[in-house]
Amino acid sequence: MPGGDIGQRLGAADIGEELGERATLVQFSSAFCRPCRATRAVLADVAGMVPGVAHVEIDAEEHLALVRELRVEKTPTVFVLDALGHVVRRAAGQPRKADVIAALGEAV
Repeated sequence: MPGGDIGQRLGAADIGEELGERATLVQFSSAFCRPCRATRAVLADVAGMVPGVAHVEIDAEEHLALVRELRVEKTPTVFVLDALGHVVRRAAGQPRKADVIAALGEAV
């Protein structure tokens, strides 16, 4: 998962849910995005495997101001946040499970 916007901070008010105790996987999706469904499954699986990790999915069309602020250009786009909400990784497209786990290693 390549980096980008590293160090930017997102909080519960930004993403609409509480941050994970150790890390948060934030996924921007859209209604008719097939890779978004697969990404949802991968991120939910990883979040379920690692204690203290939350997965939050955001509908890009319903949160255009945040999409613009974060320069999300396609869905799915995934942000990996540390416990304080700092962006440690960002990637567009469907991630591989191994890449998500590796990115989490930087966050926790």
